Amino acid sequence: MEEQIKNIAENAIKEIGNAQNANALYDIRVKYLGKKGEFTAVLRGMKDLSSEQRPIIGGMVNKYKEELENLITEKEKQFAEKELQRKLKEEKVDVTLPSTKVTRGSKHPLNRVIEEIEDLFVSMGYDVVDGPELETDEYCFERLNLPKGHPARDMQDSFYITTEYLLRTQTSSVQARAMLANTEKTPIRIIVPGKTYRREDDATHSHQFNQVEGLVIDENITLAHLKGTLEVFMRKLLGEKTELRFRPSYFPFTEPSYEVDVSCFKCGGKGCNLCKQTGWIELLGAGMVHPNVLKMNGYDPEKYTGFAFGTGLDRLAMFKYGITDMRYLYRNDVRFLKQFDQMDID
Repeated sequence: MEEQIKNIAENAIKEIGNAQNANALYDIRVKYLGKKGEFTAVLRGMKDLSSEQRPIIGGMVNKYKEELENLITEKEKQFAEKELQRKLKEEKVDVTLPSTKVTRGSKHPLNRVIEEIEDLFVSMGYDVVDGPELETDEYCFERLNLPKGHPARDMQDSFYITTEYLLRTQTSSVQARAMLANTEKTPIRIIVPGKTYRREDDATHSHQFNQVEGLVIDENITLAHLKGTLEVFMRKLLGEKTELRFRPSYFPFTEPSYEVDVSCFKCGGKGCNLCKQTGWIELLGAGMVHPNVLKMNGYDPEKYTGFAFGTGLDRLAMFKYGITDMRYLYRNDVRFLKQFDQMDID
């Protein structure tokens, strides 16, 4: 395996050196350092190694990954400087020309969706709560039943600032804060919209994206309450004919856990290119709050139960308004935003 790792690193270094532009570098980063990259594949195979070999192979992989990251970063700086010089040379502006009228923008589609969700849940008796985007490992993982070393942490490639602080990977971290802040341990009914951060970037994912988390804790809360709440939520956002489908899944902070699909709003469940001919679109994660999470944050699991759900606001906006690329939401292009100027969400 050591020879395999060395060969992978040598190939990567060679490809970085031959890269002709930033797009080629991005492809190399994904190929070798991405979630499905070659080094990640090596790490997944470490389960078959002996306990003596694992730290050796792990250290070797981390060393090469750091070396490749530094090489890619340096190469990116060279391309950025080259591009800047090109723009300075070719994109000269005559500052003596008369100015043009500033184009009027409109309310951002993400803000439209957030306000619509907040209005709905406030009308249902929920409080809107927020929390810090720079979060501690304790609140982001440990108090959500994800102790250090838990394999589910690998699903979230995170932006760590120090060994203790990171940009939050999910708004679920506010669950623990809300439960701990409720010193009298009375029932909770909240939603938490906000920004989250993960190491992803393509047409349907972004390194920064928005989530809304819902949390209800009270006596005698059941899965029926969760199902009814999500039906109201999705039908308000996507249309009254929207149907829901619950599929068993796994989340460390809920038990039982479910992936929740909605009937395709484009074809009405008949099958199309949007739903990949299945008639369903995966949109939410949900479940009953895990007893360990209740106990760790001061609630008696023998007395209280609860449910939680979470979904990406960016995906909701994309589906609601027919946006094909998530990156459009973050480019602040007036030509894109002005399409929503006449939309009435009241």
